[in-house]
Amino acid sequence: MFKIGVLVSTKGTDLQAIIDEIKSGKMPGIELAVVLSNKKDCYALARARAQGFKSIFVSPKNPDGTPRTREEFDAELAKILKEHKVDLVVLVGYMRILTPGFVRQFPKRIINVHPALIPKYCGEKFFGSSVHAAVLAAHEKTSGMTIHYVEEGVDTGEIIFQKTCPVLPDDTEDTLKERVQALEKQWYPEVIRRLSKA
Repeated sequence: MFKIGVLVSTKGTDLQAIIDEIKSGKMPGIELAVVLSNKKDCYALARARAQGFKSIFVSPKNPDGTPRTREEFDAELAKILKEHKVDLVVLVGYMRILTPGFVRQFPKRIINVHPALIPKYCGEKFFGSSVHAAVLAAHEKTSGMTIHYVEEGVDTGEIIFQKTCPVLPDDTEDTLKERVQALEKQWYPEVIRRLSKA
């Protein structure tokens, strides 16, 4: 089995698309081994748990309440992923920047979906709704999504796949986000399928 581990901080709509395809038999040989989140009340954790998948909250604090360093937190993530023998780490709305030490442990084995076209709209300032706001402010005619490998820089990893969609004259951040997310839900499972056979 090709095992994937998902890191998530938000609702997990792309995670649901992956789960749907696994459950419908469209991802043969692929197992969702574990879902990890830095947010205890993250809906994606509840979503995965309710559907029978292993889901773990990884606290950004030590048992004594003091904050963990980024390196300590990522070391715990890496430990859990390795315990579950994960072949591919899949980021789904994960709102933390991974440390170089973490990335080096999974070379060419971490992927992310970015809600815009890289390299034009990427980097630390471009995440969530801020990406769609920037696209609209620039009066772009086209947006889309990018699936890429994660390396030590933010959104600097090799592009695996891109798909575009139109930006309509009456678009808001929400309507554009919906159109981009539709692409993510369609193509993220497909890219995981392709990588599992590579």
